[in-house]
Amino acid sequence: MKKKVVLITGCGSGIGKALAEGFSNCGCSVIVTDKNGSELELLAAVGMTCMPLDVSDSSNIQKVIDEALKIEGRIDVLVNNAGFGLMGPMLDIAKEDIVQQFRTNVFAPLELMQAVAPVMRRNGSGLIINIGSISGIVPTPFAGAYCASKAALHAISDAARMELEPFGIRVLTVQPGAIRSDFGANAVRRVMNIVRENSWYFPLKDAVIGRANVSQEDATPAEELAERLVAIAFRDRPPAIVRIGKKSTILPLLKLLLPVKTLDKVLKKMFSLSSFRPSP
Repeated sequence: MKKKVVLITGCGSGIGKALAEGFSNCGCSVIVTDKNGSELELLAAVGMTCMPLDVSDSSNIQKVIDEALKIEGRIDVLVNNAGFGLMGPMLDIAKEDIVQQFRTNVFAPLELMQAVAPVMRRNGSGLIINIGSISGIVPTPFAGAYCASKAALHAISDAARMELEPFGIRVLTVQPGAIRSDFGANAVRRVMNIVRENSWYFPLKDAVIGRANVSQEDATPAEELAERLVAIAFRDRPPAIVRIGKKSTILPLLKLLLPVKTLDKVLKKMFSLSSFRPSP
């Protein structure tokens, strides 16, 4: 039996790196990609095929797919993991930043799916794993752009799951909770450039930073997510949606059970909006 060939985006750290190691440990041929190619050196040292990939560059996507097929001849599993979190009040986020958020978190996964699906069809089977977020289910203050991008990815995944099933291609959506990674630190750096002194929410800058960091509070190790997800990926009938990590089940449950105004009140209190009294 041939080794499964797995292509993963965003492998420089966190979930992507842990998944690369998890699939490799299971005997797969793993092709790892990241915008910063130097971040992949440790994975290259243990035998993985490494390629620089800026998922916001369509020509770069096609080049990587072509190179992967030249090396391995097939792609059995695609993991769309690359992404970032744009945090900040909706009134403060520039249009071009929201466009880049969707370019990376939504359009790039779709382009990769479109590029890989014909390969999988020729092979008679395939698995596409899209890494979403519970933030796409439960939007919070100061994360509207990020939450919207993950909600859009969930919707695309749902539609593609039904459309691709007749061709033997499965689509699995992962909706992680708090997973230990560089996500918070990277999001905080962007917040510092968004919430300026003229912002309505400048007095709440610490709360906005807190939202950027909330995913790292008591976070589940990325290796734990990888171990569970790799095992699920090899099932004959994997579930359509998988939730892994702290808060990945309780928050969607609250969304389902609580009235909108009650959930709003809970989330506003979490991020200091309940006690916020703007100056005239």
